[in-house]
Amino acid sequence: MEILTTNNVWMMICTALVFFMHLGFAFLEIGLTRQKNTINILFKNIFIITVGLLLYSLIGFNLMYPGFAEDAIGIIAFSGFGLEAPIKSGVLDLSYNKGYTYWTDFLFQGMFAATAATIVSGAVAERMKLGPFIIFTILYVGFIYPLAGSWKWGGGFLDKLSTPFYDFAGSSIVHSVGGWAALVAVCLLGPRIGKFKNGMIQAIPGHNIPIATAGVLILWLGWFGFNGGSVLSADPTATSLTLVTTCLAAAAGGVLSFITSTVLYKNYDLTMFLNGILGGLVGITAGADQMGVLDAISIGAISGIIVVFAVSGIDRLKLDDPVGAIAVHLVCGTWGTLAVGIFGNLASWEQFLSQCIGIVAYAILCISSSYFIIFTLKKTIGIRVSEREELEGLDKFEHGINAYPDFRLNEN
Repeated sequence: MEILTTNNVWMMICTALVFFMHLGFAFLEIGLTRQKNTINILFKNIFIITVGLLLYSLIGFNLMYPGFAEDAIGIIAFSGFGLEAPIKSGVLDLSYNKGYTYWTDFLFQGMFAATAATIVSGAVAERMKLGPFIIFTILYVGFIYPLAGSWKWGGGFLDKLSTPFYDFAGSSIVHSVGGWAALVAVCLLGPRIGKFKNGMIQAIPGHNIPIATAGVLILWLGWFGFNGGSVLSADPTATSLTLVTTCLAAAAGGVLSFITSTVLYKNYDLTMFLNGILGGLVGITAGADQMGVLDAISIGAISGIIVVFAVSGIDRLKLDDPVGAIAVHLVCGTWGTLAVGIFGNLASWEQFLSQCIGIVAYAILCISSSYFIIFTLKKTIGIRVSEREELEGLDKFEHGINAYPDFRLNEN
């Protein structure tokens, strides 16, 4: 009983840390975008976490952990609406899991559920109508994310491969699921006005880089819960190793992105430094519990280099991602998933092939579903605000309030 209590307390602390990450996402997004859209971004982030938890309690949890039959293919199953704790002899069954109770399990996993839509929020910032984004969030968080999670974490077909696909805390299941949808949304939305002029890329600076920096540091702290909690117990050896590899990958990602961007662009770019840290965190997430010190540093360092080239490559493709969400979450999430088969305890050709199968499976699911949802919205109610609304700011037209009423900034 004491062991269960200790494990459960640690899992609840991690749940709180993952919840705190949503403040980090909000700070990062508003910091890297313009003042006139601050309220809109904050509104979306609050909507995502509140509705995400409700949907996960009603549908998502039982869609993600349906209890696939042994002879089932493991693609989709559903164990019923709502939450129903396991009962034995008329009382709550505390043997549900050696690491935590049923309720802790739901709450911890529920905090993950909203993250996929938060990733999309940053990529479509400053030009997507709020109404269509709300509809997309409900469908994607309510159905697509839990389905994706069930394929591995729920015992689905990816977990039944001869060499099971491995994703410790969600480089693919969380980050690439959001990243694929972000890529589709950006393609269907088009760039912000003024981002590309006469074939040239134009920088659109964020209005508050200190807030963005605070957001990244909050996210780094939150990753202690994101990865540390994914041990699913308070096991001292496994938890400590996971936190060490997580931090080393983040540090290596930041340093290598800073060095790479400085060599390429001849200036010390703080925003690239920040995205390098996030890239390292996303990259290590798939295998944080399986890596040694040098493995973690290598994965983070490569993530930091990849971020720099991914951000510039996305710009060259004329895709407008204001916060670098696609580069960080999709590109580094994919790299981190592959890295499980290259570094650490699971490194093997068979594991690498299983990782590739998982990446392709999630790409097919996420691209097809997000395209269907967003394209349907585009052709019916429209997904992009008018030119006037975009130029004057979404805060004014969709919310009727200014984030900084006593401060005026002349911005295009």
